[in-house]
Amino acid sequence: MTLFQALILSLVEGITEFLPISSTGHLILAGKLLNIPQTEFVKSFEIIIQLGAILAVVFIYFPTLKKDFHLWKKILVAFIPTGIFGFLLYKIVKKFLLGNLTIVVISLFLGGILMLVLEKIFQSQKDKVVKLNQLNYPKAGLIGLIQSISMIPGVSRSAATIFGGMSVGLERKTAVEFSFLLAIPTMLAATGLDLVKTGFQFQGNEYLLLGVGFTGAFFSALAAVKYLLKYIQNHNFVYFAVYRIVLAIAFLPFL
Repeated sequence: MTLFQALILSLVEGITEFLPISSTGHLILAGKLLNIPQTEFVKSFEIIIQLGAILAVVFIYFPTLKKDFHLWKKILVAFIPTGIFGFLLYKIVKKFLLGNLTIVVISLFLGGILMLVLEKIFQSQKDKVVKLNQLNYPKAGLIGLIQSISMIPGVSRSAATIFGGMSVGLERKTAVEFSFLLAIPTMLAATGLDLVKTGFQFQGNEYLLLGVGFTGAFFSALAAVKYLLKYIQNHNFVYFAVYRIVLAIAFLPFL
C-alpha cells in the first residue's frame, strides 16, 4: 500500500463511518478499485484507522460525555452484545468476511432495500424518545444487539444502530447521535482486539501508513458528522438507501 492509497482509504473511512452506507464495505470496494491486495496488514489498517473517525466524535461530544455519567452507562450496556460477538467471532470475521467483495455487494443491496422498507414504517412512528437521557437500559441493549449484525461487511454499523434506535422509539436525530456515541467503545474494542491479536507486529513504513490513515479519517469524519447532523433536520435516509442499491449493482461486474 502506498501513502496515496492510505490517504484515499482514510478519507473513505472518515466520510462513510457515520453515514448508513457501510464504511467497511466502502473500504473493501475502494481497495478493489485501487488494486490493493487484501493482506493481513490492510485488514488491520481498515480496522485501526476507524480510531481517527471515532476521535472526531469524542472531539464534538466531549462536553456531553464529560458531564453525563448515566449516558456512558447506557452506551456501555449497548456495547456489550457487540463486544461479546466480536470477541467470539473475530477469527471468522477477519478471515472470511473482511475483504469479501461478494458479501459486501449483497449486504449493500439488501440493506438498501431494508432501509426503504423501514423508512416507510417509521414515517408513522409516534411516542418517540426525544432526548438521550430518556433512553432506558433494555432499549440501549437492544440497539447494541442489532449493532452486532454490522460485523458483516456492507451492513453498516451506523445504519444498524440508527434504525435500531428508531425501532425502539428514538427520534431520528437522537438515534443518529446515539449511533455516533456507541461507535466510541465499539471501535476502540475492535481496534484493541486487532492490535492484541496481531501483536503490534508492524514495520516502520506500516506505522507511517497508519498515521496517515488515522489523521485523514479524523478530519474527514469531522466534516461527515457535521454534515449528517444538518442533513437529518429536513431529510430521511431514502437517498442513502438508493445509493447503496445503485452502488451494489455497479459492482456486480467485479464479482
